[in-house]
Amino acid sequence: MEGSLYRIPITGGELTKINTDFANRNNNDHGISPDGKMLAISHHREGTSGGGSTIYVVPIGGGTPKQVTKESPSYWHGWAPDGKSVVYVGQRGGGSYHLYSADIATGTEKQLTSFEKLHVDGPEYDPTGKYIYYNGTQSGTMQLWRMKPNGSDAEQLTFDEYNDWFPHISPDGKSIVFISFPSDINVTDHPFYKRVMLRTMPVSGGAPRVLAYLYGGQGTINVPSWSPDSKKIAFVSNPGFPVKNLD
Repeated sequence: MEGSLYRIPITGGELTKINTDFANRNNNDHGISPDGKMLAISHHREGTSGGGSTIYVVPIGGGTPKQVTKESPSYWHGWAPDGKSVVYVGQRGGGSYHLYSADIATGTEKQLTSFEKLHVDGPEYDPTGKYIYYNGTQSGTMQLWRMKPNGSDAEQLTFDEYNDWFPHISPDGKSIVFISFPSDINVTDHPFYKRVMLRTMPVSGGAPRVLAYLYGGQGTINVPSWSPDSKKIAFVSNPGFPVKNLD
């Protein structure tokens, strides 16, 4: 498996490959630190279990990655607002997937959830660090939730017939964007090339509204992709439906 990372100008143009040195088996779980100086990546190490996805950090301009997580699989999903730790989903010992945080400097890992035989994914801090947002099956279908950074006080946010994944909080802290799969998709799965919706809702609560209908799924919007001004999002889809301005 080969997986390199690239950047492209906002206005379009040529791709530029990012130097990640030995980490050349990267999946789509990567993101930029709050200060814009570092990039978190998920590289598949050789000789590890569960696919070997391991979290590293590398300077935004490229360089030699520093390993953060010791165990795998670990799939990056968010930075803490202070840039000192990351949150991610991982599987340990072949059991259930849980949400974790890890200190960038020491690699010290902390398990945040313990929902056995349930599925959770997509953890991401809000800009203030007050909550971690994620998707989980505690209610039977995949819905959006949030909890305190220590894993306590889980609160359900969506209540509908769809399976909602990957909540991303706008930089101004006012909106959530997420992807919704139809009810006939397995609640623990997020396959590619399905008819899905991108939806948004206020962080303060309220009915979600549709931003776009598209063919996509896995890889469409797994990780944070808001513009800094909170007016646009980037996503991956098959041709057909452009993103709408959020003004």
